[in-house]
Amino acid sequence: MSDFGFRVIQEYFLNYCPEFELFSPQKMIHSLFLINCSGDIFLEKHWKSVVSQSVCDYFFEAQEKAADVENVPPVISTPHHYLISVYREKLFFVSVIQTEVPPLFVIEFLHRVADTFQDYFGECSEAAIKDNVVIVYELLEEMLDNGFPLATESNILKELIKPPTILRSVVNSITGSSNVGDTLPTGQLSNIPWRRAGVKYTNNEAYFDVVEEIDAIIDKSGSTVFAEIQGVIDACIKLSGMPDLSLSFMNPRLLDDVSFHPCIRFKRWESERVLSFIPPDGNFRLISYRVSSQNLVAIPVYVKHSISFKENSSCGRFDITIGPKQNMGKTIEGITVTVHMPKVVLNMNLTPTQGSYTFDPVTKVLTWDVGKITPQKLPSLKGLVNLQSGAPKPEENPSLNIQFKIQQLAISGLKVNRLDMYGEKYKPFKGVKYVTKAGKFQVRT
Repeated sequence: MSDFGFRVIQEYFLNYCPEFELFSPQKMIHSLFLINCSGDIFLEKHWKSVVSQSVCDYFFEAQEKAADVENVPPVISTPHHYLISVYREKLFFVSVIQTEVPPLFVIEFLHRVADTFQDYFGECSEAAIKDNVVIVYELLEEMLDNGFPLATESNILKELIKPPTILRSVVNSITGSSNVGDTLPTGQLSNIPWRRAGVKYTNNEAYFDVVEEIDAIIDKSGSTVFAEIQGVIDACIKLSGMPDLSLSFMNPRLLDDVSFHPCIRFKRWESERVLSFIPPDGNFRLISYRVSSQNLVAIPVYVKHSISFKENSSCGRFDITIGPKQNMGKTIEGITVTVHMPKVVLNMNLTPTQGSYTFDPVTKVLTWDVGKITPQKLPSLKGLVNLQSGAPKPEENPSLNIQFKIQQLAISGLKVNRLDMYGEKYKPFKGVKYVTKAGKFQVRT
């Protein structure tokens, strides 16, 4: 969502829902806490009066109840506040809201904060944020005005707050100057706020990454219970001037629930299924999409499994084999199988034909790092499972969680047809890369 998008939403609610007064600056984001996986609050920012860290106790309670970090409720109601949070790069961004606001509005802003940190520091990690804590506070001060989103476009922020470099850090320490820019951003009041003026490059390049993740549940017999593809097209655009691009696809009708960057002309997409846009400068997400028709989702791997536990016995059998299914002739690599074994399991004595495995007797998690599959010899992992003596047989078999990656393949079949550029006379370098990965890919046993 662009700054323009924020303003449109604000104007809509103020004009058509005045009784809520949802977007009054006094009633937006009050405070922000950054929390690591250990539960430590390592950074806090307040736009009003200081809110005590004790408000995060409600968040910690919800975190303890959740089976996984991704299952923590994004909205938590407390007696005096609302806590709205997102989980990014092993960090929780927890915002404190005093009155009711649309949660998606806050969630979108928190994602924009994480994206900005990633853009500025190369990574959105606790170490990077601590190393650049002054710039972090400067960015948060510009991104929120009195608790309300103000400047969230990357090119505008980079004119306001210069990104950190070693040379700039040395100069600042000697001269006592800061990273805050001297002039107002050129794009702040432009009708193209996502692109700064006067961009010049020696080498003009436009590269696109089509990245697709498969979410699937496979039952015991190997049949697909659920499958869908979550895809994104990430762009790296380094073009001089003010280029106007058109990106067309071989089969655009595959895409469902498409979410666009604000630069895209939606009417052109509706009528011709062509992405027409003046791009931001640098890295950005052009679109995200979903392919939900199950018969269009090819499952690239299969698993043969035999996991059994005997009644009144202290041992069991474990045997799994993984192989390629519909990989369109591409190599499946980076395969990892993770299994959360039952609590009665003490240890596992297994033999892999490929890769290596580890079993943590405390968390009961088995991890098998397979590597890549060669069809001539399928990798397998088999052996004995040691159980607690006298313990009852586990009620159900564990599920297998699989991770993998396939280079130069979009599993949905989506293909870029061509990229045309208008408005500039030079010929840019162009390229498209395809990657398919496993999202939440589960095989039930």
